[in-house]
Amino acid sequence: MTSANTDNPLDFLNHHSSGGHGNAQTDLIQALLYEIIRVKELIRYYEDIPNGAGTLGASILTELVTEAYNSLVNYDTELIRKYYDLLQNCD
Repeated sequence: MTSANTDNPLDFLNHHSSGGHGNAQTDLIQALLYEIIRVKELIRYYEDIPNGAGTLGASILTELVTEAYNSLVNYDTELIRKYYDLLQNCD
């Protein structure tokens, strides 16, 4: 028996479930994706600060977003939780 769900751990993004029977890992992944999007908007804000004053902040946030994305790609739940917590505190 071949399971399509094990081929792509982020497959839930392509299929909307009608039953609302998601699990905690799916909720955490969705929450991290939301935080990644939110912090990417912050990066644009920092990049728009005149005279390059936000360059350091933008580069730090960019690195956090990259590592958070990698934790999703690698489906490392410990790192997903870690980067979710870190990104939540970015402002």
